[in-house]
Amino acid sequence: MNELLINTNFKVYSDVNGGDPDSTSTTLLNYHKELWNKTLPNETIFELTDKKSGIDLYHNSELGGFLLGSDAITHSYKNNARKKWLIKQIYDNVNELFEISSTIGAYTIFPKNKIDHKLTINEERGVNKFIDDRFDLKLECIRLFYIGQTSPLYDTLYRYRNFFKMFDNFLGYVKFFLLDDLIDNRQQVKFYLPFDNFKTKPTFNDVKDYLTYKNKVTKFIQSRNNRINKYVEQLIQ
Repeated sequence: MNELLINTNFKVYSDVNGGDPDSTSTTLLNYHKELWNKTLPNETIFELTDKKSGIDLYHNSELGGFLLGSDAITHSYKNNARKKWLIKQIYDNVNELFEISSTIGAYTIFPKNKIDHKLTINEERGVNKFIDDRFDLKLECIRLFYIGQTSPLYDTLYRYRNFFKMFDNFLGYVKFFLLDDLIDNRQQVKFYLPFDNFKTKPTFNDVKDYLTYKNKVTKFIQSRNNRINKYVEQLIQ
């Protein structure tokens, strides 16, 4: 790996001419290819190539074949019409979150091949009202999936069970994708806002809620970017 290849200050919207970084940023694609092309918990290599489609990554081995796409795992809600009433009150804070959410620390990959013509994991997260595009809630669904418990995303995650099997368990998944800073020492998710076990739909009741969310998301992205930097430094030594 080239020492300069992963720049955790790079804003992924800067090379897409107004497009969606997840599907159009070649820099983001290369960052994913370099970061996640590595050894799985079972000691086999999670080999990734972009030769199949050019805009996504592909893995094919005895573990299975997966078309993988980039996914922004944090959301500023900057352009969310339903939250416009809130966003317009604190636009500077929203824009600050948007900026740090445009770095590699705010991205990962998930399978994007459709199964049985149903929604992918990323698509379901975006439309499921009990998730509201929040990654802390999505990660809790993944944690519950690994221990066989239901969640708003269980059926979707189950369709991609072969992907999650590659990481053995929840901790293996977290460590592979350098998500350690979003769980505590008991392997429980550190939620951005109070969590009621999916009994009610997540929402921002007021500006205070959003600022709490913003501060915790910012801390996570900064910590993950630092973790990515340390990971890269270890590889080039």
